[in-house]
Amino acid sequence: MNGVNLRPPRHQADPRVVIWWTVQSLLFAVPLLAVLTTLHLIFTSGVIWLTAGLVVLALILLIPIPIVPRMHYRLNRWEVTDEAVYTKTGWIFQEWRIAPMSRIQTVDTAQGPLQRRYGISDVTVTTASTAGALRIVGLDQELAAELTRRLTEITQATPGDAT
Repeated sequence: MNGVNLRPPRHQADPRVVIWWTVQSLLFAVPLLAVLTTLHLIFTSGVIWLTAGLVVLALILLIPIPIVPRMHYRLNRWEVTDEAVYTKTGWIFQEWRIAPMSRIQTVDTAQGPLQRRYGISDVTVTTASTAGALRIVGLDQELAAELTRRLTEITQATPGDAT
């Protein structure tokens, strides 16, 4: 054995990401339920089993909203060393990814309108892997910019052609 100590990555997303994920979920669930409720009232009012189905759907959509973002925040991790980028994602199906610096092709920062509102960004590390890019989500926007700069410097100084 070569002495590699596999441990969970050290860092979590910025705590503000929980609010962002919660708002995203609400922006999906509330309009959908409003449309379905309106259609129900217009076309099927008084049909008990359809009303019950709508209530069950509302519970299925709304109950996870305060729970899932917090679990996602607690479980997802990331870390960058001089040798590699590490990510751990997933709740039920967990995925651990390690991208050596010599395999990194591009480093991108992205920020949607809601993310701008909460001051957070995502960093995507594209590698020469068929598994696809590694995503570090919900970082403070200044940390994301610094991380992108650091990764770019490290990968430029790392020998190899990232293929």
